Amino acid sequence: MVIGQPRSETFQEYTQSDFHHSPFIVFWEITQACDLVCKHCRASAQPDRHPEEIRGNICQELIHQLTQFPYKPTLILTGGDPLKREDVFDIVRLGTEAGLSMAMTPSVTPLLTDQVLYQLKKAGLKRIAFSLDGADSFTHDAIRGIPGSFDRTIKIIKSAYSIGLPIQINTTISKRNFHQINEIAEFISHLNITLWSVFFLIPVGRATNEERIEPQQYEEAFYSLWQHTKTKKYSIKTTEAPHYRRFILQKNGNLQKGLTKQERDSIFTQRSPLGLNDGKGCLFISHKGEIFPSGFLPIEAGRFPQDSIVSIYQESPVFKVLRNPDALKGKCGRCEFRKVCGGSRARAFALTGDYLASEPDCIYEPIINSKSYLESSQLTGRNP
Repeated sequence: MVIGQPRSETFQEYTQSDFHHSPFIVFWEITQACDLVCKHCRASAQPDRHPEEIRGNICQELIHQLTQFPYKPTLILTGGDPLKREDVFDIVRLGTEAGLSMAMTPSVTPLLTDQVLYQLKKAGLKRIAFSLDGADSFTHDAIRGIPGSFDRTIKIIKSAYSIGLPIQINTTISKRNFHQINEIAEFISHLNITLWSVFFLIPVGRATNEERIEPQQYEEAFYSLWQHTKTKKYSIKTTEAPHYRRFILQKNGNLQKGLTKQERDSIFTQRSPLGLNDGKGCLFISHKGEIFPSGFLPIEAGRFPQDSIVSIYQESPVFKVLRNPDALKGKCGRCEFRKVCGGSRARAFALTGDYLASEPDCIYEPIINSKSYLESSQLTGRNP
């Protein structure tokens, strides 16, 4: 669930010990408004802005509060479509001046022009992310709900690259495009991107349960992604599929003796097993100020500006229990990978109503009474 890598010249290495006092990443849904009608939209976006949207001087206070964490997070402006707000450049500038690393996930609509990209970079934007849900226009446009969206996305990606904005591609995997994982991986290898973030669908917002892939298909997808980490220049991570970390650790453990040092290193050059998860290094603020563990886990732990964002993240019972791997139930609670994986808490909540329940889409069965793989591992990577 991360846009990007370490944040600035003053980057302080983020470790698991920081989970309890500082989120690594904060998503701020600055508006619910968007002109697209995406089939799997988490926000159930609408054409018009909500009257209770956080506005004016309150935006400055929100940014100020984020700087009060012991470890300053990356702030991602999301939506809806952030470009539906006329003050979006001011928000980017405020965050940059406050010392936050600013990123954004705009919708690819006529609002996103080359001039807008230039203004965002001038305001201090450090990274931009675009959604690409297919290797061809037929697949992508059907998911996005707007003809021509695919072609416009490719054009704007090239424009962002031409002005030096680091680019992330977000792809949501569902039954509509599962068969295209390898095709998408190859297609985007020619787009000069920095990171491919592969989202695995959570039935929230407009996304339906029927669109989810089968549990066994996750393993097939993980294998494909793992193979691409060995050959692609861009980094690869998953969102709402923390069991990908378990998959990689298993592959590393099972194959370590048969791999060269270069091959072993390639497994973890993209992402190391820090264990970022919903509410665990991650915080989400809705357009109305609701404070959630993530955008996919809409459990309100507090509300800004009435509540302190720092206090809610550090002291809320919801956030605290999500950071405790021993609180997990079922096989997730018994699993030797629970500290680095922990399963998708959002998917558990969406499908069972209990955010501490077992990950519904993981086929792995824990080894009973086994010593934790990670406790005996030599891995020392720190980045999420």
